[in-house]
Amino acid sequence: MSTGELTLSSLGLDVDPAMDASVSATLAAVEEALRAHVASADPLVTEAARHLADAGGKRLRPILVALAAQFGDPSRPELVDAANVVELTHLATLYHDDVMDEAPVRRGTPSANARWGNSVAILVGDYLFAQAAELAAKLGTEAVHLQAQTFSRLVHGQIAETVGPRGTDPIQHYLQVIADKTGSLIATAARFGGLFSGARPEVVEALAGYGELIGLVFQLSDDLLDIASESIQSGKTPGTDLREGVPTLPVLYALAGDDADPAAVRLRELLSGGPITDDGLHAEALALLRESAAMKQAREAVRGYAEAARARLAPLPDGEAKRAMESLCDYIADRTN
Repeated sequence: MSTGELTLSSLGLDVDPAMDASVSATLAAVEEALRAHVASADPLVTEAARHLADAGGKRLRPILVALAAQFGDPSRPELVDAANVVELTHLATLYHDDVMDEAPVRRGTPSANARWGNSVAILVGDYLFAQAAELAAKLGTEAVHLQAQTFSRLVHGQIAETVGPRGTDPIQHYLQVIADKTGSLIATAARFGGLFSGARPEVVEALAGYGELIGLVFQLSDDLLDIASESIQSGKTPGTDLREGVPTLPVLYALAGDDADPAAVRLRELLSGGPITDDGLHAEALALLRESAAMKQAREAVRGYAEAARARLAPLPDGEAKRAMESLCDYIADRTN
């Protein structure tokens, strides 16, 4: 796969070299196994299933499996399968998301639906879900149960995003959507790392709670990067969400505001019309949003969730693994500054 050597230190985290090497070794084994698990007897299925895996990605979910495993025995072979369950599930959702969003590009390469059509993309996503389920079965009934629960939340999150708030508060609706679509699988990654390393039950629960919140931080910071970045740091052209009319947290805060400042009034006017496809209006809205009180409020929300994630680590034993997880809170939250 094309992710290069994955280490915690490569993310800029100040971690113990021995633990970094342990995590890196797990991630290398995960990458090797992932290549095998996306393969099929049908060459077309193999090519299409490898398409996004080969394009790289952050591999946050396997990283959390490997890092959480430091609270038990990180050398257990089940951890590689556990990390592949969550990464295969994640990849499968990307194929389906791109069909629903009619996305032409994913991870800097043509999306599977753009290359092979919607039907093949959907079916390849289904194939990856099946591969994840087979691995979960290998891990045992608890893994199957957890994966099914996670899958249910992913689906409910996608449905909620598709149909919209339906009379509920748009901000709370949005936060629940990302908790279900992103937080749930990242929570399962952290839970799997603790569970399959043999960590104590109270440690596993703390890790899962941390994973849920760090998932929110991760998605919210990605949303802010789409606005704040001057480059494709977020993996897409800055302002893509504005152009597509995706109501992310800064936009929702801006629309909910009642500031009489001319810039705020103008921003609400621009945002209330849905997708902003005109280049001039898009540039104006992006500039106003970057300097808005709503953007500041969203950054404060990200930091708040990062601190809540850090607080979930309190029951965990002190040591390098706990410090690395605390550092990850800062790394993800500070990407938007």
